[in-house]
Amino acid sequence: MDTRLKEDRQKLGAATEQAGNPGSPLDAMVEELEAKKAKTVREMGGPKRIEKQHELGKWTARERIARLFDAETFVEMGVLAHHQEQSGDMAGRSTPADGVVTGYGKVNGRMACVAAYDFTVMAGSMGRVGEKKVSRMREWALKNRSPLIWLIDSAGARIQEAASSRFAETGDIFFEEVRMSGVVPLVCAMMGPGAAGTAYVPALADFVPMVKGTSFMALGGPPLVKAAIGEDVTEEELGGSKVHCEVSGVGDVEVPDDAACIDTIRDYLSYFPQHNQERPPVLTTADPFDRRCERLTQLVPVEINKAYDMRKVIAEIVDDSRFFEIKPRWARNMVTGFARVAGRSIGIVANQPMWMGGAIDVNASDKAARFIQLCDAFNIPLLYLVDTPGFMIGSAVEKQGIIRHGAKFLYATADATVPKFTVVVRKAFGAGYYVMNGRAYEPDLLVAWPNAQVSLMGAQGAVNIIFRKEIAKADDPVLRRQELVAEYQSKIGTELVASAALIDDVINPADTRRVLALALERCENKQLERPWKKHGVLPV
Repeated sequence: MDTRLKEDRQKLGAATEQAGNPGSPLDAMVEELEAKKAKTVREMGGPKRIEKQHELGKWTARERIARLFDAETFVEMGVLAHHQEQSGDMAGRSTPADGVVTGYGKVNGRMACVAAYDFTVMAGSMGRVGEKKVSRMREWALKNRSPLIWLIDSAGARIQEAASSRFAETGDIFFEEVRMSGVVPLVCAMMGPGAAGTAYVPALADFVPMVKGTSFMALGGPPLVKAAIGEDVTEEELGGSKVHCEVSGVGDVEVPDDAACIDTIRDYLSYFPQHNQERPPVLTTADPFDRRCERLTQLVPVEINKAYDMRKVIAEIVDDSRFFEIKPRWARNMVTGFARVAGRSIGIVANQPMWMGGAIDVNASDKAARFIQLCDAFNIPLLYLVDTPGFMIGSAVEKQGIIRHGAKFLYATADATVPKFTVVVRKAFGAGYYVMNGRAYEPDLLVAWPNAQVSLMGAQGAVNIIFRKEIAKADDPVLRRQELVAEYQSKIGTELVASAALIDDVINPADTRRVLALALERCENKQLERPWKKHGVLPV
């Protein structure tokens, strides 16, 4: 037995040595394989198309990926894939990697999957084989609980392959994205065009940065719009970054170029856990948790009708004054974004007195509601900074549906189970107090500054309604009105509210950071039970 075993080992060793010898058949196959891969990676759509891409100020898919992932961590999958059509318009065409680069690697030291469409290959169109690769990335991201990043630079569906009844094969891209929503972070960067199919990917994603001047997003491009409704419009006018980051609200942030876009993605993901059953990472910071914020008393005027920039207040409170704002140019009367306090991620929802006096309208409601749901899905605590006269009123906003849009905001705040903290900076009037996480909405901390007012409405408006007859009969209506306003204000100040235990404390503004840091640590293990339900019914 020992002799036969020894002979077998000798034969195996000889075979192994032969296979590893230079010039062996396997070596030749490996060399040919590497050459094919290198050609695909190097050429994609060819030198002329790559040059054209660079002339437009855009990078190729692999250039973008090289900046996105930590050095030497990206593993490409499906590099040898290409279209399989043997007839029709696709016959004889070359589609290296079938126009989309897919794979996985580390972003900030943590795993993520990517699908990057390359415009140099048939305008980055979504081919049947390429979408199999993308589907594979969605499957991996969901199974392994890691973020999925799309880098969109695509003309949309590849009409040459999908114009017939075989179009019925498609659609799983959106179905699967919905399944992933709220499970793993979904980022869709618009780095070029995104028409039809590649427009709904960002619409369903969590975060959508857009590159100024080169990105475009619409359900139908200018030629289709012209053919369908006779409208002459450019890509920029139809769905450029300005349209979607300022008017429609589909885009989250406009960035100047590809480099800034990739850096923005990396920054965004740093605030998030890998999936919805993790907590966000806690980072070290040299900014002391108990640093006093002495400038806050100078930043916020006592007079409730004077404007100031809430973003400056945020910068004073958070770590290193760093604030990652979401949708900064859409619904500007509401500020939303991410920051850290004592190294912990926190989502901020704040009224902006610089715009509309901080009043809440239709778009502000939608902006806040979606952001709150995003934070709640990924265990990111919420901080509400309150300075609002309440919801906008009047026939214009009623026709826009302020009631149903405001209800979304109410729903999101009431439904959120993450730690929630409320600081009444100056005024909290009417239903604006409710949606901004007032007492009834289970705030884990509810504090106010000494100048704050909490009421159904401000003193000026209340006096005009309640005492209008008394003022009219007074010998000096102006003086009487001033007296009544002062009297009413004494009833809505923080001292009275605190005396009834309707807020947890009245704090020195300079202590705001320390109070929040300690509250975040206290609520680290918060557990909140809700009645079982399949899901709630969102307002329209």
